[in-house]
Amino acid sequence: MAAPAAGPAPLNLPAAEVVLRRLELTVRRRLDGLLQGDHLGLLPGPGSEAGESREYRPGDDVRRMDWPVTARTTVPHVRETIADRELETWVLVDLSASLDFGTADCEKRDLAIAALAAITHLTVRGGNRVGAVVATGERVVRVPARGGRVAAQALMHQVIRTPRAAPGEPTDLAAAIQLLARPPRRRGLAVVVSDFLADPASWERPLRALRGRHEVLAVEVLDPRELELPAVGVLTVVDPETGQVLEVQTGSKKLRERYASAAAEQRVAVAAALRRAGAAHLQLRTDRDWLLDIVRFVAARRRGRSAGALR
Repeated sequence: MAAPAAGPAPLNLPAAEVVLRRLELTVRRRLDGLLQGDHLGLLPGPGSEAGESREYRPGDDVRRMDWPVTARTTVPHVRETIADRELETWVLVDLSASLDFGTADCEKRDLAIAALAAITHLTVRGGNRVGAVVATGERVVRVPARGGRVAAQALMHQVIRTPRAAPGEPTDLAAAIQLLARPPRRRGLAVVVSDFLADPASWERPLRALRGRHEVLAVEVLDPRELELPAVGVLTVVDPETGQVLEVQTGSKKLRERYASAAAEQRVAVAAALRRAGAAHLQLRTDRDWLLDIVRFVAARRRGRSAGALR
């Protein structure tokens, strides 16, 4: 879907080091102490180390039934497990031309990099390793998974310095997702950061295959102008993937309603495909506080885990 050819980019400062310093300070100040717990990642996984038993709740995995305690108390119990701390996280960062757009507080590209900074900060501690696959359409860059803060900073430097994609070279999201599964790795966390503008039918199957071995988090980045058009008269819009330019008469209420309806259907299709693939879905928007959205997402996931109702 074409988008208006305009928008600020406050994170695009001259030096990449300045951007990274701002991001790191922002993430640390806002997230430190808020999301720490038994598991330091974005998705509190079940782990494999045996923990304490508790009474069964609807939605609990019956494979974790603690039969000795159940027989002793005559009340169904499940055995909790301690989340694994040595986690390997791989992040696919989609930096195709469609990410070079934004009409609110930042570009979608900036938001994708900010999301990577938060994910890296939340998962790199405790001996965890973080690696990345960066796809721009023209090239695919693989950053090996390493542990430690220095390695995390090097990863961020490499991603933020990735040249902007040229129009006409859309990212093959399905092929990029498949790169997260090759070569086969120990079970861990796989994160896909993208605007998911590609047809869901093309990437749903590889994402479901990835979910068969790893916890999967899909971070969808959006701009409000991708959901609705403002009534500003004749508006020049451009398709970032192809460079095609069109002039649209936004004064037409019917046209704006058709645009909003098509955009809503597209996002519903994306959400449905992610749900069928079994991926957790985090939506970040350029007109909202992305750190607050991350905090709310993680808090909701943890509440779901503790209640035994999260699928």
